[in-house]
Amino acid sequence: MYSLSIQILQYEFLGPIPISEWGPPMEKLVYLILSRNKDKFDIIYAGDCQKTDDNSFFTSNKKFQCWLKQSGSEQSLYLAILPMFESSDEKRRNVIQKIISQYKPHCNSDDIHESKPDYVVRASEESEKDSEESEKDSEESDKDE
Repeated sequence: MYSLSIQILQYEFLGPIPISEWGPPMEKLVYLILSRNKDKFDIIYAGDCQKTDDNSFFTSNKKFQCWLKQSGSEQSLYLAILPMFESSDEKRRNVIQKIISQYKPHCNSDDIHESKPDYVVRASEESEKDSEESEKDSEESDKDE
């Protein structure tokens, strides 16, 4: 069915194919929704599927309107899939997070997490005293001049 493939990060996705040509079933895979602009494809959404036999899997997706808005029409929407038959949900989510952090697909904007350090910077009392003393020292040196 698929003759094309597209390399995203280190993963080789099957496709892209027009989303209208897709048909079930689909199981344990990561999928990309792409917007075609001439010969260029932009990733507009990354998601995963545990299993579906639903013909309207994509058109009933809560992000479908976002995909249409980004691509301009359903004819410009394309699908690429990465089969991961033996994968856990966590492994598929990990692939999606890597893609989202690298490509920042517009329709995944709710899923983009700003990475925050796992530490907190606090001023210790000693460093405050040190800074007060250095301020006094600099004021005194200003007076000497």
